[in-house]
Amino acid sequence: MPLPEPGAGEVLFRVEAIGLNRAEALFRAGTYYYQPTLPGSRLGYEAAGAVGEGVTAFVPGDAVMAAANFDFGVHGVYGERVVLPEESVVRRPDGVDAVTSAAAWLTYSTAYGGLVETGELAPGDHVVITSASSGVGTAAVQTALRMGAVPIATTRGEAKRQRLLELGAAHVITTDSQDLVKEVKRITGGQGARLAFDAVGGPGFAALGDALTPGGTAVLYGWLDPRPIQLSMNWPLTVHTYANGALARKEAYRRRAAAFIGSGLASGALAPVIAETFDGLEQIADAHRLMESNTHTGKIVVRV
Repeated sequence: MPLPEPGAGEVLFRVEAIGLNRAEALFRAGTYYYQPTLPGSRLGYEAAGAVGEGVTAFVPGDAVMAAANFDFGVHGVYGERVVLPEESVVRRPDGVDAVTSAAAWLTYSTAYGGLVETGELAPGDHVVITSASSGVGTAAVQTALRMGAVPIATTRGEAKRQRLLELGAAHVITTDSQDLVKEVKRITGGQGARLAFDAVGGPGFAALGDALTPGGTAVLYGWLDPRPIQLSMNWPLTVHTYANGALARKEAYRRRAAAFIGSGLASGALAPVIAETFDGLEQIADAHRLMESNTHTGKIVVRV
């Protein structure tokens, strides 16, 4: 479809690679936290590419990433070229290729924003990370390690245990066969974890609260289980619902997140886990099928 010329404060963005996110499958299925506005809604939060004409903060050809701080009713990055507001674009870290960049911003900014800025993760803290094999989950494991914390990863079955250990998880709990609360208490010497970072919600959220030390914090950033969320009575307990897009609308946060991600990628402390890379926009449906199969570990990227 034809693109409008970028106006004041807008970027013409040539997409080189797209990073898929669970939100896009939920939005497509009508189960995201807001509904599509048809026929104009788009898809796609995360992409890496280059800037065209139309802004003053960047020059044509600058390597950039989408900041994932917009609604699909207005913007989306599934395409060869898109027009985005200037505040929805951040610079790509120096020396980082498009595929890696497309797998980096949303996952690591969510992990950084949820764990560090919201959860106040500190060195030595034990943190329970659910859905740890997802893109955000693997980023959260690496972010916790970078902060000097102890990541306890959860996954439903044994198939992904070894891979999560290889990725740096200090401990892995398989929730289909192990009792989450008992295992966390065992790992922490009976104290419980200081923080939980949860993508699931639902009735199982209560068990996460039970696994925390009194006064602990649970950060809920997703609702893969659509059932009502149940709270633990292990009080006092702090619960944050976390929306990365809302935080990413703040320029100061984008600067801090970009600095954290860029320095982490440069040092090697952060390294996006890419499950599979598809070539060409015509492969986007197959990429979505893989995402919905839940058999992968890490991010799925489509090279444009």
